[in-house]
Amino acid sequence: MDILLYLLIIIIPLIAQINVSVSYGKYKNMENSKELTGFEVARKILDENGLEDIYVVETPGNLTDHYDPSRKVIKLSSDIFHGSTIASLGVAAHECGHAIQDKEGYAFMRIRSFIFPLVSFVSPFPWIVIMLGFIFSSFNLFMIGIAILLIILAFQLVTLPVEFNASSRAKKELARLKLIDDDEDDGVAKMLRAAALTYVASVLTSILQVLRLILEFNSDRN
Repeated sequence: MDILLYLLIIIIPLIAQINVSVSYGKYKNMENSKELTGFEVARKILDENGLEDIYVVETPGNLTDHYDPSRKVIKLSSDIFHGSTIASLGVAAHECGHAIQDKEGYAFMRIRSFIFPLVSFVSPFPWIVIMLGFIFSSFNLFMIGIAILLIILAFQLVTLPVEFNASSRAKKELARLKLIDDDEDDGVAKMLRAAALTYVASVLTSILQVLRLILEFNSDRN
């Protein structure tokens, strides 16, 4: 059982990462028919949804794209910001989906924003506490570490509908504003689906980690 859990913990996120890398790698080399950059796509979607006050800026890194709800800014990595590929179009639209969620008060996004400060504070500590629990055979320390991991897991679970919903909004906006041709729609959908599955993989991996730790701690106690 332990070996199986270890393998699953390694394989699941690896498969998800390979999937998104292959999908992104394919569509970042395919120009979109409208020759629109990620910045232009984002600006168009935002303006059409009454979000003219949200800035779209370039940020360093690869796939570092995100929406900052506290500052009302969409940050696009250089390849996405300047690129006129199907990948640029899809990623930019996805981040706009988050901005629209924020405007409409999407419930799961509000929940995620509410618990984010707590998750940020506790995230460095669970493995330290769990290790101390193992070293001192302390059930209380171990359970505190598990509780922190469960808080992080709850955050990951809330993130799932936020990400899937943002992708759904992205595809609808691209079609509604005619920013994409029918033959490009499938490519955008595949890329966004691959990205969303990385979040599913993270949730499954976290669940397996908690299960593995509980089994190991019980084994040591026995």
